[in-house]
Amino acid sequence: MAYTLAEIAARFGGRVLGDTGVRISQIATLEKAQSGQISFLTNSKYHAQLADTRAGAVILGEADAEATDLPRIISANPYAYFAKVSALLNPFPESVAGVHASAVVGEGAQIDPTASIAATAVIGAGAVIGAHTVIGAGCYIGDKVVIGRSVRLYPRVVVYHGCVIGDNLIAHSGVVIGSDGFGIAMDEGRWLKIPQIGRVVIGNDVEIGANTTIDRGALDDTVIEDGVKLDNQIQIAHNVRIGAHTAIAGCVGIAGSTTI
Repeated sequence: MAYTLAEIAARFGGRVLGDTGVRISQIATLEKAQSGQISFLTNSKYHAQLADTRAGAVILGEADAEATDLPRIISANPYAYFAKVSALLNPFPESVAGVHASAVVGEGAQIDPTASIAATAVIGAGAVIGAHTVIGAGCYIGDKVVIGRSVRLYPRVVVYHGCVIGDNLIAHSGVVIGSDGFGIAMDEGRWLKIPQIGRVVIGNDVEIGANTTIDRGALDDTVIEDGVKLDNQIQIAHNVRIGAHTAIAGCVGIAGSTTI
C-alpha cells in the first residue's frame, strides 16, 4: 500500500509543506531512504543526513520546518508521528479465521468466529477467545482463561488457567503468563510449596517481549495495567502490580508484591 502525504496528514494530523501528492510506501532512516520512503528527524546531530537524504519525504518538528526543501510533514512530536506512519505501512499479516484441524479445543471453550487458532494450539475447557484474536502455532491456553479482542499470541506462548487478558495484547514467543510464584515455607528443614491461587490480570494494549514470565498471585492477583510495554526476558513475580503505560527494558527482575 502507498499513501500520499495528504492522506497521511488526514489520518494523523500535522501540516504538509511541499508536494502533498508524494506517495509513500515505506519508512527508512535518513541515511538509507529512497524515493517512495519517508524518514524523520528529531536530533539536531543528524542535520547533515537530512541535507543528503534521498527520502521522498520527511517528518520534522516545527523548529526544523524550513531545514529542507523536501516534501515534509510538520508535527509537534516527529518520532511518535513516525511510529504511527510505520504502523500504517507495516500492518500485521492477515490471518485466516477458524480453528486448524490439528488444534485441540476443550469442552465449553468459546472461540469467536473471527479468531484464528493455528496448528497444534491447545485451548482449555471453558476458555474464551475474543474477536479477531490470533493464537499462534503451539500455544497453550489453560482452562477458563479469558482473552479479549485483537490479541496476538506468537507461537508457543503459554497462558495458565484462569488468567484474564484484555484487548490488543501482543505476546511474543516463549512468554509464560500465570506460572506459579516462588512461594515456599520452611518446615523442619524442608521446603513446603505454597499453592499459588491468584491469577494474572492484564489490561488493554499491553506488549510482552519474548521469554518474559509473569507469575500468578499467591492469594490476590498479579496485575499488569493498560498500555504496559515489557521487553524480552523479564521476570515478574507473584502479586506485582505494574501501573498503566509503564515501559520496562530487558532482563529486569521484579520481586514479589512490588508496585510500580
